[in-house]
Amino acid sequence: MAKSKIPGPLERSHLVEKDMDAESASNVADAYLADGRKNEAIDFLAKAGDEAGLQALAEQAVDLGDPFLLASVVRVTGKEPDHATWMRCAEVAQAAGKERYAETARRSAARSES
Repeated sequence: MAKSKIPGPLERSHLVEKDMDAESASNVADAYLADGRKNEAIDFLAKAGDEAGLQALAEQAVDLGDPFLLASVVRVTGKEPDHATWMRCAEVAQAAGKERYAETARRSAARSES
């Protein structure tokens, strides 16, 4: 697969399930990221062992007020953000008029306190 080629849905599914070397997984992740497809890049960043890339996506999720993207990163890393991080995500979403996103982030913040 060429570096810049983004796999189709079926090919992506097969790639997620099969073993890949870190460089190949990183190349696929980079192709998705270059196309602005952050959620689809997450599994490949994880396969590549790219903790810094996953952390950068988590930070972007907060900056964008996107709790769904943040939750996707949490799914692969197992590193639950603290209450303050979820609340920052909620505040950004609220300021952007994303009510559903803000409410989702607030629910996640409440769960992180318990």
